[in-house]
Amino acid sequence: MRSIRPSFTARREGRARRGTSPALAAVALASTLALTVTACDSGDSAVDAKASASATAGTDGEFKIPDDIKDQLKEHGIDLDNWRNGAWKNWDKDDWLREAEDYINPIIEDLWDPDRMREAEEPDKAVDEGDISGDQGVTDPTPEPVEAEAVPASYHDNAPEAGKVLFDSPEGTMVCSGTVVKDPANPGKSNLVWTAGHCVHAGKSGGWYRNIAFVPSYNDAGMSAAELQNATKEEVAPYGVWWGDWVQTSDQWIEQGSATGGQGAAYDFAVLHVTPEDGSGGKSLEEMVGAALPVDFAAPAVPEMESMTATGYPAAPPYDGQKLYRCEDKPGRLSINASDPTMYRIGCTMTGGSSGGGWVSTGSDGKPALVSNTSIGPVTSGWLAGPRLGEEAEGVFQAVSGKFAGQ
Repeated sequence: MRSIRPSFTARREGRARRGTSPALAAVALASTLALTVTACDSGDSAVDAKASASATAGTDGEFKIPDDIKDQLKEHGIDLDNWRNGAWKNWDKDDWLREAEDYINPIIEDLWDPDRMREAEEPDKAVDEGDISGDQGVTDPTPEPVEAEAVPASYHDNAPEAGKVLFDSPEGTMVCSGTVVKDPANPGKSNLVWTAGHCVHAGKSGGWYRNIAFVPSYNDAGMSAAELQNATKEEVAPYGVWWGDWVQTSDQWIEQGSATGGQGAAYDFAVLHVTPEDGSGGKSLEEMVGAALPVDFAAPAVPEMESMTATGYPAAPPYDGQKLYRCEDKPGRLSINASDPTMYRIGCTMTGGSSGGGWVSTGSDGKPALVSNTSIGPVTSGWLAGPRLGEEAEGVFQAVSGKFAGQ
């Protein structure tokens, strides 16, 4: 029986808005990741884990949950004792929390052990090219495939902002990719991770996913799958496991997003606020990894961009999800439908598991910045597409940043 000490957080929030921006907030206390379009992997989600959960620690060292939070859980039919003993594995649609204002995320210590991290596999979910054959608006010719190149180990030395996003869905244990980004409200001490919306919420057919965590520089030494069989947690996650204690995605993703095709893809982005699994409360994520990328919401137009680099942990064949890869290409434009913003598209052979990974280009200030994330790609691979980060994305980002200002 695994010994587990979780901390617990649960809140209710209204939808966040930014100035006169349209309704863009899909805020929820993170505890779920989503699978979608290009990118996730599923494995065996069966876990025999117990947890004590809390927001505050009592004098006896046990964690206590405030009565108001218990009451909120009961409103949703969630019994905490059952939840921490495995009820989170119940994906009955009637009980699956979907709305932006409600969610829970108990930290279940050691749930994400090396085996569970390693065994996350690619689900039978991908983009069907037929679903986007009727594109309207501006779509450039399909790019030639660009062979993904392995990022040299150590990943911390060569791509310190990159990592894996792990979570549980009805299909099993899943994986996406994510990027540590700068937090204007906490300069030099960011706990923010950028990823795809489908890595936190199932979209129109479901709700928030569970047990969301971020592992910076996963498998930093670039070990093979065989070598990872005997790897320790410290080797697999040298900078720790960081649980999402808050997450926000776009209203458009929640209302339109789907597991295949391009619905909602133009708004397929999310921001996580994370906290260390060990509850150390010491260094921030940015301080721990020593880097974070700025996010540019006013990147140059596609014709003016010379190149864009996408990074992630592809897990569908021919990849195994254990190593970090990247692709560099001059971006083109992809329009899913005329009413949505045009997306970026590059040639790239990365497959499922790379979703949510950051796209970096020269920003509006002439310096490297995150300008998109992997969202969709065809079943056969060869190219990837990501959303342009405009007003809606900035509103999501500012809402999460502002919520933790000065913390």
